[in-house]
Parts: sequence; structure tokens; C-alpha cells
Amino acid sequence: MKSIFKWPERAAAVDPSALGKAVVAMPLPSGCAIPAGCGAVIIDRGGRPRRAPEGSRLALGEGETAFAFHPGPYAADLVPFAAAPEIGLRVAFAVDSPDPRVAQQRFDLFLASEAEGALALGSLAMSIEAALQRELAQGNLDLPPCTSLAEWNTFRAGFNQLLYLRFGVTVEECIPVDLGDAVDFAQVLLARAVAEEPALIAMAAPAPAPAPLSDARALRRLFLELPCVMCAFRAAVLPQGQQLFRRHQDLLRRLDLVSLSVGTMPALALAAPGVPLGPQQQERRIGHSRRAVESLDEAWAMLSRLQVAQAAQLDVLFGDAERIIANLEYDTGERRLAQAESEAP
Repeated sequence: MKSIFKWPERAAAVDPSALGKAVVAMPLPSGCAIPAGCGAVIIDRGGRPRRAPEGSRLALGEGETAFAFHPGPYAADLVPFAAAPEIGLRVAFAVDSPDPRVAQQRFDLFLASEAEGALALGSLAMSIEAALQRELAQGNLDLPPCTSLAEWNTFRAGFNQLLYLRFGVTVEECIPVDLGDAVDFAQVLLARAVAEEPALIAMAAPAPAPAPLSDARALRRLFLELPCVMCAFRAAVLPQGQQLFRRHQDLLRRLDLVSLSVGTMPALALAAPGVPLGPQQQERRIGHSRRAVESLDEAWAMLSRLQVAQAAQLDVLFGDAERIIANLEYDTGERRLAQAESEAP
């Protein structure tokens, strides 16, 4: 006899033993209990994250996904200068505690916009290292040889703020280390030669590079993060002054228009409704969406500097903001075009 009762499906078995060690966050299915000592983030179908109560059992709605995360602490060795792999920083960091003053935690947004599957500690460390190298290369952070105590404290303050605002993690410890014994200098030199001479690529056998950012993932990041960048920029505490106020308002207006443009972006494969777009033009669009994400990362870094800036530094920072927003305007505008203006008939 067929039963008229439908029993709820049992949640798939999940092994959370790697959380807090090699894995920072991992997906959880509906019906699964949040592991002890961990938090959980539920992301709705629109990409908006929210925290789940500790110790609860997940009940996900249609289109929702969930991640369990362990706050850490975690440790990683970073290379601040790509050209000097023997110079390292040993960093201990943890997922930041919830801030009751904000509706959305930065780490939650990071998971919603960038995590696909489990977030490995190695992947997060690589992203942190890339952000650090970019800021040092652009001169936004300074870590000179024979760093004085004052210079080190200034670097630490900027580095701490960068990681907090970009990834939602707090630096607990950061000390210089010598990584010379762990570096294969022959492989480093060969990799540099490959960059200059592609014919050597068969000899290099480098580690597999991470997959390039797809157009869809790039647009997802822009769609979810640009409104948050705008809110953080709007909330910046600035000195009184009509000229600075107008400059601030103009930048916010331009950011708002960029965000609107991203929210109405055409599909990658279509030049117009029902009209397919050729492969070369699709590659051009992908290139612009990736460059827009690079500008987005620069915007987060600029905001981290703005939050600890002195009044005398604001003019330079606003100039940086104008450059970043101009790049966002250009790349999002070009991403909308069916073909580049230079190629138009």
C-alpha cells in the first residue's frame, strides 16, 4: 500500500572537519545543522546575504544557498613583492566579528559575490597576497627595506584596514619572515623567462593558473558590490567645506549611474534581442568586465585608505577616486556596446 505521507528528505552528509584548517567556508545543504563553533551565511536568489542563528538547522528557501564558515584564526605566508619571493610576511587573521552598526557584514558580501564552492584557505591567501602586492606596487602602502618602527606601524594600519574592508577579516599578527629556504629560485627564474619567451613554456611546467574570471562572475561582483562601495563612500567622514562636498556628491552620482548600468547590462552573447554576437566581440566584452572588476578592487582599497586618511591626504584620495570611477564608467560603457566604436561601419 502506497503511503499518503511524504517524509522530508534527509540532508546530505557533510564533513565539516576541514573547516578552520584548510577550508574557511563551505556550502551547506538545506536541513543541515550548522557545525559547532561555526557561523553560517544564507544568500538569497538576489545575492543578498544574511546570518543564520548559531547552532540552528538550515531551512533554505527557493534559490537560496548557504555557507558555513569557521572564524579562525588562520595563518598564511604572503609574498609582498613578486620580484623578491624570499621576503615574506607571516600573517594570522580571523573572520571579523559581526558589526551591529551595519546591516551587511563585509565577509558575508565576500562569500556572496566571490565564493564558488568551498573557500580554501590557500585561495583566500592568494587573493590577500594579490591585493597586498597591488597596493605596494601602486605606492598606496609602503614597506621599505630596514623599515623603522614608525614606518612599520603605518604599514600595519593600512594593511589591517585593507583586509578588513576588502575581505572582512581582521589581522591578528603580522611579522616579517625569510622564505628563502622554501623558494625554488630556478623555477622562479624559469617562470620569468617564460613570460618573455613563450617557446620555453613546455620546459617550465608551472603550477596550473587559476581560471580567468568569467563575464558572469565579473558582472555578479559588480552588481553586488558597487552599491556597497557607494554606501561606504557616502558614509565617509569628511571635513567641512562646500567644494569637497560638491566633489563628493558628484562622485556618488557617477557611481550610482555605473551601478545602474551594471544592473541593466545586456547578455554576453547578444548584440540585440534575437541577434547573436560574434566570438571576437564577446571576448572584447569579457575583457571590459574583467577590467571593471580590477577597478572595483581598487575602489575597495581606496576606501580603506580614505577611512584612516588625514585631511591633507583627501585631495589625492579624491583624485584617485575620480580615476577609478572614470575607469568604471569607461569599461561598463564599453561592455554595453555590441562592437567597439573604432570598428563601427
